[in-house]
Amino acid sequence: MSIPCNSAEGYGRKTTPEYTRSLYRAYGSTCELETQTLLAGDLGYIKDDRILELQSDIGEVERMLKALIKSLEKKHLNP
Repeated sequence: MSIPCNSAEGYGRKTTPEYTRSLYRAYGSTCELETQTLLAGDLGYIKDDRILELQSDIGEVERMLKALIKSLEKKHLNP
């Protein structure tokens, strides 16, 4: 929940620096989710094959957030 909520909150603030900060928080949430997924696997709540799928999906979200952050930072530096 925190990944899309942080993104939406930042977008709603209407400034590029605020949006970028919120996207960094969203990226941090992907790291938390990755850790929680691994922990759930270690505790036996999720099977190994499902963990791999989830890690792949989380990685995709991380890549998209990084690309968006990079684009916004470039835009902010070169208006």
